[in-house]
Amino acid sequence: MTRRDMLWRGIGLVLAVGACGVAAAMNGSAQAMLVFPIALLGLTLMINGKRVAVVLRAERHGHGHTAQAIHAVRLRRTRRRADPPHSR
Repeated sequence: MTRRDMLWRGIGLVLAVGACGVAAAMNGSAQAMLVFPIALLGLTLMINGKRVAVVLRAERHGHGHTAQAIHAVRLRRTRRRADPPHSR
Protein backbone atom coordinates (compact mmCIF):
# COMPACT_ATOMS: atom_id res chain seq x y z
CA MET A 1 0.00 0.00 0.00
CA THR A 2 1.39 3.41 -0.95
CA ARG A 3 1.70 6.43 1.32
CA ARG A 4 -0.98 8.19 -0.68
CA ASP A 5 -3.37 5.28 -0.17
CA MET A 6 -2.57 5.21 3.54
CA LEU A 7 -3.25 8.95 3.72
CA TRP A 8 -6.68 8.55 2.12
CA ARG A 9 -7.52 5.66 4.44
CA GLY A 10 -6.36 7.70 7.43
CA ILE A 11 -8.58 10.59 6.38
CA GLY A 12 -11.47 8.14 6.15
CA LEU A 13 -10.75 6.86 9.63
CA VAL A 14 -10.69 10.39 11.05
CA LEU A 15 -13.98 11.26 9.31
CA ALA A 16 -15.74 8.10 10.45
CA VAL A 17 -14.54 8.28 14.06
CA GLY A 18 -15.22 12.01 14.25
CA ALA A 19 -18.75 11.68 12.86
CA CYS A 20 -19.55 8.78 15.16
CA GLY A 21 -18.17 10.73 18.12
CA VAL A 22 -20.34 13.74 17.29
CA ALA A 23 -23.39 11.50 16.86
CA ALA A 24 -22.72 9.82 20.21
CA ALA A 25 -22.33 13.21 21.90
CA MET A 26 -25.78 14.22 20.68
CA ASN A 27 -27.33 11.43 22.80
CA GLY A 28 -29.72 10.06 20.22
CA SER A 29 -30.92 13.43 18.96
CA ALA A 30 -32.49 13.56 15.51
CA GLN A 31 -29.70 15.95 14.52
CA ALA A 32 -27.27 13.03 14.77
CA MET A 33 -28.58 11.97 11.34
CA LEU A 34 -26.89 15.06 9.87
CA VAL A 35 -23.44 13.54 10.43
CA PHE A 36 -24.45 10.14 9.05
CA PRO A 37 -23.35 10.96 5.45
CA ILE A 38 -19.94 12.03 6.78
CA ALA A 39 -19.58 8.71 8.58
CA LEU A 40 -20.49 6.85 5.38
CA LEU A 41 -17.94 8.84 3.38
CA GLY A 42 -15.30 8.05 6.01
CA LEU A 43 -16.16 4.36 5.88
CA THR A 44 -15.92 4.37 2.08
CA LEU A 45 -12.50 6.05 2.23
CA MET A 46 -11.27 3.58 4.86
CA ILE A 47 -12.21 0.64 2.66
CA ASN A 48 -11.24 1.90 -0.80
CA GLY A 49 -8.52 4.46 -0.11
CA LYS A 50 -7.28 6.52 -3.04
CA ARG A 51 -9.54 4.75 -5.53
CA VAL A 52 -12.39 6.92 -4.23
CA ALA A 53 -10.50 10.03 -5.35
CA VAL A 54 -10.02 8.57 -8.84
CA VAL A 55 -13.73 7.76 -9.11
CA LEU A 56 -14.76 11.24 -7.93
CA ARG A 57 -12.36 12.89 -10.38
CA ALA A 58 -13.69 10.74 -13.24
CA GLU A 59 -17.28 11.58 -12.35
CA ARG A 60 -16.51 15.29 -12.04
CA HIS A 61 -15.11 15.36 -15.56
CA GLY A 62 -18.25 13.76 -16.92
CA HIS A 63 -16.95 10.36 -17.90
CA GLY A 64 -19.87 8.28 -18.92
CA HIS A 65 -17.69 5.21 -18.60
CA THR A 66 -16.16 5.59 -15.15
CA ALA A 67 -14.95 2.00 -14.94
CA GLN A 68 -13.03 2.36 -18.19
CA ALA A 69 -11.52 5.66 -16.98
CA ILE A 70 -10.29 4.02 -13.78
CA HIS A 71 -8.87 1.11 -15.74
CA ALA A 72 -7.07 3.52 -18.08
CA VAL A 73 -5.45 5.30 -15.11
CA ARG A 74 -4.24 1.98 -13.72
CA LEU A 75 -2.84 0.92 -17.09
CA ARG A 76 -0.95 4.21 -17.51
CA ARG A 77 0.49 3.90 -14.02
CA THR A 78 1.56 0.29 -14.65
CA ARG A 79 3.16 1.19 -17.98
CA ARG A 80 5.10 4.05 -16.42
CA ARG A 81 6.55 1.68 -13.82
CA ALA A 82 7.34 -1.04 -16.38
CA ASP A 83 8.97 1.17 -19.00
CA PRO A 84 12.76 1.22 -18.64
CA PRO A 85 14.32 4.67 -18.51
CA HIS A 86 15.86 5.88 -21.75
CA SER A 87 19.64 5.76 -21.64
CA ARG A 88 21.82 8.05 -23.69
